[in-house]
Amino acid sequence: MNLSEPFIKRPIATSLLMAAIALFGTVAYRELPVSDLPNVDFPTLLVTAALPGASPETMAAAVATPLENQFSTIAGLISMTSVNSLGSAQVTLSFDLNRSLDGAAVDTQAAITQASKLLPQNMPTPPTFTKVNPADQPIIFLTLRSKMVPLYTLDEYAETRIAQRISTISGVAQVQVLGQQKYAVHVQMDPRALATHLVGINEVETALQNWNVNLPTGQITGPQRAFTLMASGQLTSAEQYKTLIVSYRNGNPVRLQELGEVKDSVQDARTASWYYENNGEGERAIVLAIQRQPGTNTITVTDNIKKLIPVFRAELPPSVQMDILYDRSDTIRESYNDVEFTMVLTLGLVIAVIFLFLRNVSATVIPSLALPFSIIGTFSVMYLLHYSLDNLSMMALILSVGFVVDDAIVMLENIFRHMEMGKRPLVASLVGSREIGFTIVSMTLSLAAVFIPVLFMGGILGRLFREFAVTICVAILISGVVSVTLTPMLCSRFLRTPGHGGHSWFYNVTEKFFEAILRVYDRTLQVALRYRPATMLAFVLVLAGTGYLFVKIPKGFIPDQDTDQLLVITEAAQGTSFDEMSRYQQIVADVVKQNPNIEAMMSTVGGTGASTLGGPNYGEMIVRLKPRAQRKQLVNQIIDDLRPKVSNIPGMKVYLQNPPTIQIGGQVTKSLYQISLVSPNRPALYDSSQKLLEEIGKIPGIDDLSSDLAITSPQVDVEINRDKAAAMGVSANTVEGAFYDAFGPKWVSTIYAAINEYQVLLELQPRYQADPRALSLLYFKNSSGQLIPLETLATVRQEAGPQSINHYGMLPAVTLSFNLKPGVSLGEIVSQVQKIAANVVPNEVSVSFQGSAKEFGSSLSNLSILLIVAVLVVYIVLGILYESYIHPLTILSGLPSAGFGALVTLMLFHMDLNIYAFVGLIMLIGIVEKNAIMQIDFALDAERNQGLTPKKAIYEGCLIRFRPIMMTTMAAALGAVPIALGYGAGGEARQPLGLVVVGGLMFSQLVTLYLTPVFYTYMAALQERLGRTKRSKKAPEPEPIHTPA
Repeated sequence: MNLSEPFIKRPIATSLLMAAIALFGTVAYRELPVSDLPNVDFPTLLVTAALPGASPETMAAAVATPLENQFSTIAGLISMTSVNSLGSAQVTLSFDLNRSLDGAAVDTQAAITQASKLLPQNMPTPPTFTKVNPADQPIIFLTLRSKMVPLYTLDEYAETRIAQRISTISGVAQVQVLGQQKYAVHVQMDPRALATHLVGINEVETALQNWNVNLPTGQITGPQRAFTLMASGQLTSAEQYKTLIVSYRNGNPVRLQELGEVKDSVQDARTASWYYENNGEGERAIVLAIQRQPGTNTITVTDNIKKLIPVFRAELPPSVQMDILYDRSDTIRESYNDVEFTMVLTLGLVIAVIFLFLRNVSATVIPSLALPFSIIGTFSVMYLLHYSLDNLSMMALILSVGFVVDDAIVMLENIFRHMEMGKRPLVASLVGSREIGFTIVSMTLSLAAVFIPVLFMGGILGRLFREFAVTICVAILISGVVSVTLTPMLCSRFLRTPGHGGHSWFYNVTEKFFEAILRVYDRTLQVALRYRPATMLAFVLVLAGTGYLFVKIPKGFIPDQDTDQLLVITEAAQGTSFDEMSRYQQIVADVVKQNPNIEAMMSTVGGTGASTLGGPNYGEMIVRLKPRAQRKQLVNQIIDDLRPKVSNIPGMKVYLQNPPTIQIGGQVTKSLYQISLVSPNRPALYDSSQKLLEEIGKIPGIDDLSSDLAITSPQVDVEINRDKAAAMGVSANTVEGAFYDAFGPKWVSTIYAAINEYQVLLELQPRYQADPRALSLLYFKNSSGQLIPLETLATVRQEAGPQSINHYGMLPAVTLSFNLKPGVSLGEIVSQVQKIAANVVPNEVSVSFQGSAKEFGSSLSNLSILLIVAVLVVYIVLGILYESYIHPLTILSGLPSAGFGALVTLMLFHMDLNIYAFVGLIMLIGIVEKNAIMQIDFALDAERNQGLTPKKAIYEGCLIRFRPIMMTTMAAALGAVPIALGYGAGGEARQPLGLVVVGGLMFSQLVTLYLTPVFYTYMAALQERLGRTKRSKKAPEPEPIHTPA
C-alpha cells in the first residue's frame, strides 16, 4: 500500500489541503495570547480578618482557629497556612490544580459564614477573602510623587481615582497601596491634663462618638411642599473638634483642646515609601502594587491597566508625577520576541544544512516547506486547546524545527536516489514513496509516542509540560502528513536530476568531501563489524557511565530567569521602632542604589509590604534593573555583588531574591526555599526549630537562612489584681478598653466625605507612647465616677512575647527559609537537610519541605519514572509496527550513548539536571531512535527481498542511509543550537534543554553509527536462534520404521 499515491496523482487537492492548513494556522496565530509560561497557578485565596489591638495569641486562638476548623472541610484544599500578628490574621488557602477558583471561593465564603458565630463579637468587620496568592509578586508597580502636593492628597488620588478603577479590571486580584498616607484626624490626649480635669479617656471616646454623627433626620411634609431635615452633626476637620465639649466640671465645660491636641494627620504615620531613580535621592511616594488573580494572563491584565494610565495622568494635577516602576509584561514580551528570533534563526540554520547536503535549490525548497506548514498548522490546534504563545510552547516549536523536516528529507532523498537510477520523476516518486512510507510512519509515530507519558503527568509539572508535549506532538504528526502528501507530490513535479551539463563546481567539491567521509565510515564500520565484542564492550561501558552520571550529576528544579527585577527584604530586631527602621532602610537603600545596573527602585517600611511579610521591623525594596542589553551582569551576579555589601550593615539582616517565574505555594518568606516544622507542642516546636536552624546554617551551600519564629518582641505585661479592681469598681473590660484608647490608636468615629470616609483616631500624645513608664499616668473612671490610677490595681512588667504566631494545617508551625549559593544544586541541599532533620528533630515535630523544595522532591522521582515509561512506550509502539520483540531493542540501543553525551555536556557547562534538561532527555529518546529506524528498515527490506545476510544487509543499509542520517542529525542539532547558546531574555533558563539535545545528539550519532549495526547482528542471531527453537518444537516426530519379522 502506498499512502502517498493519491496525493501524487491529485496535486490540486494536495495543494489546497496545504493551503487550508496555512490559512487556519495563520488566523489562529493572530488570536493566540502571549504569556511567559502555561497556566500553572494553584487556585489560591487569601482570607484576612482584623481585630484591632488584639495580641497575636488572641488572633491565633480566637480568630484563626475557628476559621481554620471550617476551612479544613473544603474539598480540594491542599494546604492552609495562617500568620497571626497584632490585630491581624491572614489565612492562605491553596487548592488542587483541578479545583475551580470560583467554586473554591463560594465554599470559602460559606465556611466564613459558618465560623462567624464563633468569632469575637467586637470585630469591626467580618473576615473577607481575595482571589490572590500572597506569595505572588505584583505584575505592575505604579508610583505617585510630587514636590508640591501633600502626601495625604497623593494618597487620595491613589485610592479614589486610581486603585478603585484598576480593581474593576478583569483579572486584577487586589491593589495594595504602599506607604499609605490616608487623611485622618488624630485626637492626642495628655494624661496629665486628663487627670487634672478629672476626665477619663473613655469619656473622650464617648464625646467623640456622640458629637460627630451623620444620621438620618427625616422629612417635613406639608400640604404643598416637603422639606428635608439637615442637621450639622458632622465634624470634618481637626479645627472643628478642638472646641468640642467633653464634660463639665464645677459647672464649667471641659473642651477637647484643653485635654490635648487635635490635628489633621494621616491614618498611619508608621508606614512610608520612597522612590529612587538613577542613583538619586529617595523621594516620598505613594506606591500601588497590583496583583493578578491566579490563572489570568499577565500581558492581558497589564495591557488593560496601561490603557488607563494616560487617563489617570490627564486627571492628575501637573505637579503630580505618575510612573511605572516595574511592568512584568515587558520582560515577557522581550523573552517572546527573542524566542521568535530564535525560531527564525533556527529555520535558517536547518535550511542551510539541507542545502549543504542536497546542493540543489528545488531539492532544498521541497523538504523546507515541511517547516512552515508544520509550525503554522500547529497554531490551529493550540488555539482549539486554549494554549498560549509562551516560552514552553515556542520552545517546542523551535526544537521541532530540527526534526519535523527529517521525514521530508528522508522521503526526498529516497525519491532522488531512484531518479539517479534513471527513473522518471513521477515513477520515482511513486516507487520511492511506497518504499519509504512505512519508515516515515514508524519514525513519526515513535517520536510522537515519546511524549505520550507527559500527557498523563499530574501536579504542577504535568500542567507545565502538557502544553509543550502536545505542541511538539502536533508538529511532528503534521510534518509526517506533509512528508507523505506534499513532499512526494512536489518531487514528482519539480525535482530534477542534473542535465547533460552536470553538477556545479560547489556540488562537485562538496561531493568529494562527503564521499571521503563515507569512505572513512565504510572502513571504520567494517572494523566495528569485525570486532563486534569490543563494540559491545564499549556499549556496556557507556551504559554504566550513563547510570553513574545520572546518579552523580547535581539535580535542580526550575532554573532562575532574569526578569529585570530584584527583591530586597530587610529585617531589624523585633521591637524596632518605625523611626529607627526607616533610618536602617535608608542606609540599605543608599548601598543598593550605587550598583550601576539599577535603573529605579521603591523602598517601603511599615504596613504589610508588597509581599505581605508584615511587621514593623520589616522593610522591602522592589528594584528595577536596566534592560539586559544595557547591563553586563545577570540578576544573580548582581545579587552576588550586593550581598557582601549589605551584609555588613549593623543591626540589619538583608535578604536578596531573584523572584521566581513560577510561584509554588502561598507562604511568604524571606528566601526562596522553605522547610516547615509543625507540632501541637509549642515548646518542643520552638526548640527544634532553633536547633535545626543552627545545624542547617553549617551547610556551606546555603545563603540567607532565616526563620519566621518571632517570639522575642518586647512586651509590657499588665497583670490586673482582680480583687482590688472589683473593690474599686473597675472592670477588666474598662482597663483594656482604656489601654486601646490610649495606645491604639483607636478608631472612634468616622468623617463621611463626598467620595471617601476618614477616621477619627484617639490616642495619647506621642511623647507618652514612647516609654512604658507613661502607664503610671493613666487613670480609669470607676462606676462611682472616681479616677483610679493604674498602679493601684495592676502590676506592670516588661517581658518578651510573640510578634506573630503561625499555623500550618491548623497546628503551630515554624518555617525556615534559605537561598542557594551560586553553583549549588537544590538536590544536594535537600538531601543534606533531610539527614540533619532526622538527627535533630524529635518525632513529635514533623518536618517537611514546602513550595518549590517540596515539589522538587516529588518531581525528581516522577521524572525518573517518566523517562522509563517513555522508553517503554516507544518500545511498545515499535514492537507493534515491526511485529517483533527484538528489533525495537536494536532501535533503542543508542539511547545510553545519547544520555551519556547529554549528561557530560551539562557537567562541562556546570549546569544541573533540572526539569528543562529532563525534557531534553525525553526528546533524545525520540530523535535518536529515528536514525536507527532508517538503518534497520533498509536492512530488513534487504534481507526479505534481496536475500542478504543480516550482517551484509545492515552494512549496506548503514552506507546507503549514512547521508540522510547525517543530514537529519545535523538539522536536529543545529535546530537546538540557538537554545543551547542561551540567546535572549530568559535564554539562561532554556539553555540546559538545548545543551542536552546538542550534546546527546552529537555523541550518540558518533556511537550509534557503529553500535546499531553491531547490535543488529546480535539481535538477528538471537531471533534466528529463537526461531529455530520454535520451529523445532513444532516439527512432527518421525514415524517409527517397522521391519518385517
